[in-house]
Amino acid sequence: MISVNDITKSYPDICALQNVSLNVNRGSIYGLIGSNGAGKTTLLKILSGIYKQSSGIVRIDGEEIFENKDLKERVIFIPDSLYFFPQHTVKSIARFYKQVYSNFSMERYEKIQEAFGIDPSRKINSLSKGMQRQVAFWLSLSLSPDVMILDEPLDGLDPVMRQKVKNLIMQDVAQREMTIIISSHNLRELEDICDHVGILHKGEIIMERDLDDLKSDIHKIQAAFQKSPGDSLGDEIDILFHEKRGSIDVIIARGEKSNVTQKLNEYNPVIMDMLPLTLEEIFIYEMGDIGYEIKNIIF
Repeated sequence: MISVNDITKSYPDICALQNVSLNVNRGSIYGLIGSNGAGKTTLLKILSGIYKQSSGIVRIDGEEIFENKDLKERVIFIPDSLYFFPQHTVKSIARFYKQVYSNFSMERYEKIQEAFGIDPSRKINSLSKGMQRQVAFWLSLSLSPDVMILDEPLDGLDPVMRQKVKNLIMQDVAQREMTIIISSHNLRELEDICDHVGILHKGEIIMERDLDDLKSDIHKIQAAFQKSPGDSLGDEIDILFHEKRGSIDVIIARGEKSNVTQKLNEYNPVIMDMLPLTLEEIFIYEMGDIGYEIKNIIF
């Protein structure tokens, strides 16, 4: 559905993206995560047709998105920093959307209003940040888009409204096979809804995996050995993190679970537990493996 092929985006003083490739299937929820300044927002704006890549190809349903008016009617982008015309109400902006987008449905707009409960006669700029975010979703979902591209979309929403918004977009994914690309620093929320993740760092995709496969390939082990394996263990399995905590070795390892377990059993552990890893932990250890790590700072 969405195909990004070897794209680069350069500015006079910086290369924001370099040789980025990824594919997102129809009806998929793709989580884009990465370090600050990695180029996530730049990539999202290229996918939305706001920016044009310096080189490479971006296609949605086989068509290039940049300056493609018909295709842009089916692709909606909700940015991190929202903007609405000054002095306009929700209702007047809805009328504007109706004029601009041929697929805007007033019937759907009125139905979704029930979920948010915002008075459409209120001026949008008088609303709180969280309520403006709700309006953005309200208007966007009224378009029944084929693709939603979201940059920090749930920022400013309270827990109840966050769940409402997630339920609304998940319904469209299930019923219409809407495709979502979502970038957020809240990895716990991405973990709940995404089926695929890509990690962007310094303008390059360093990993792109099915989330379930990613979790099954990285393991957290707590073990006590009569004789600690020490640094030699790193020669036998792919160690992302190894720390001694009293008599317990805490190990984060990448690879087949059976292979990792077999190698550790060769050191005759007294006890050994395999623990589940969150997406946030996977991100921290993967980034640490390429030198972007947490270090203690003493002031």
